[in-house]
Amino acid sequence: MTVSPAIPPSQLRLSVAPMMDWTDTHCRVFHRHLAPHARLYTEMVHANAVIHGDRSRLLALDPVEHPVALQLGGSEPGLLAQAAQIGTAHGFDEINLNCGCPSDRVQAGRFGACLMREPQLVADSVAAMVAALEDRGVDVPVTIKCRLGVDDDHDWGHFLAFIDTVAAAGCRMFVIHARNAWLQGLSPKENREVPPLRYDWAYQLKRERPQLQIIVNGGIATHEEATQHLEHADGAMLGRAAYHDPYLLHRLDVAWFGGALKTRGELLRGLRPYIESQLARGVHLKHITRHLLGLFAGERGGRAFRQVLSEGAHKSGADWSLIEQALSLTESSQDMRDEPALGQTLGSGQARA
Repeated sequence: MTVSPAIPPSQLRLSVAPMMDWTDTHCRVFHRHLAPHARLYTEMVHANAVIHGDRSRLLALDPVEHPVALQLGGSEPGLLAQAAQIGTAHGFDEINLNCGCPSDRVQAGRFGACLMREPQLVADSVAAMVAALEDRGVDVPVTIKCRLGVDDDHDWGHFLAFIDTVAAAGCRMFVIHARNAWLQGLSPKENREVPPLRYDWAYQLKRERPQLQIIVNGGIATHEEATQHLEHADGAMLGRAAYHDPYLLHRLDVAWFGGALKTRGELLRGLRPYIESQLARGVHLKHITRHLLGLFAGERGGRAFRQVLSEGAHKSGADWSLIEQALSLTESSQDMRDEPALGQTLGSGQARA
């Protein structure tokens, strides 16, 4: 049996989850700019789409994104093996198989979270991908992202058997979304929020299978929560928190890897060359700025920042000047915080006048 290559530990500590309709190449370039050491993931792409679809769009990849993983959907080992070869030929540093998405479309196609009920099929798929990459002389890891179980299956033994079966096929790294997936009765959004989180299962898996690389995912919303997971696992994967509050990524990267903490404005202005190069290629500004809207989340002026970009980015001819306008307005709002209040600048008698 061929074992998939290990991922360097430093590349596992911080990662951004694959998120449908969100983690496209523009989003990943932005996140890379914020967090130079994070591991990034594409949206899930079905193996059939990789083989037969528009690869220039589906597999779009900027060199700055590395290390970046291609997440595949599917349940046919031969097709997954072919898609994995195509993905690595396009430069992706990891092939990740989705075993956690609970959407109706995924269920109808017998992939995603459904695969947790078919550990041998997952193992066969992993073995096929690992062998296909080895045949091509490609040293790229094949990994899994899964849940703890499906519906009301809360049996630790079932979960561990799934992991062991897949690991025996050559998989070393597992991203554990630490809650069950409900295939009936909950929407995909509810599946990210309603089933209770059980991080202890991911921690126990790492203790019992220390040779495996285990990443914790699900519900991680703060700097403190992310840091705590590093005490029990090889890394923390952030999803919606990284998207809605992307500055959190920057703070984590600096705290965990070192470097100087930059302001939000400095980070965004550093992205100007990329944005202008994309505009020159005919990309509409709205396709980039939609990923920037949370940069000032929770900050004074954040609403104005979002409003300027949301209202202006879709207009014909929108360019960097719109982003500069949003930044200037926001930074002016923040500067006002440092000005003394009226009562502090005037004498008490004047303040009452």
